[in-house]
Amino acid sequence: MQCIKKHALYLAWAVSLAAMFGSLYFSNVRGFPPCVLCWYQRIFMYPLVFILGIAILKKDAKVYRYALPLAVIGWLIAAYHNLLYWKIIPDSLAPCVTGVSCTTKYIEWFGFVTIPFLSFLAFTAVILLMYRYKKNFYENK
Repeated sequence: MQCIKKHALYLAWAVSLAAMFGSLYFSNVRGFPPCVLCWYQRIFMYPLVFILGIAILKKDAKVYRYALPLAVIGWLIAAYHNLLYWKIIPDSLAPCVTGVSCTTKYIEWFGFVTIPFLSFLAFTAVILLMYRYKKNFYENK
């Protein structure tokens, strides 16, 4: 836990970087076209790679102020996407009316790990790491 506490910002950057490259792999290498909700999640994940990377370089201790809102909004979209996937929310409430369906299952590892679930996990990890980073900031003040 001490390692996570000490390197929370680096870990959050690594998670966002892995999520960005993972989504690019699924769409550009595997050929899975992203749905509308996937695009929105990308809109909130991709900037985190640059924001967190610049914060590391500039030693910006208050990066959580602008990284957390992006991560939380992305997390909410990912949660909604998963609820659609799991049929908790009916398909009639899906924003994907034309093009790729928001409930198309391209992968399903171990019977439950899907692309929206991976996104949900990545946003969750970034949020928790940013919270840890924020807590470290105020503990060391």
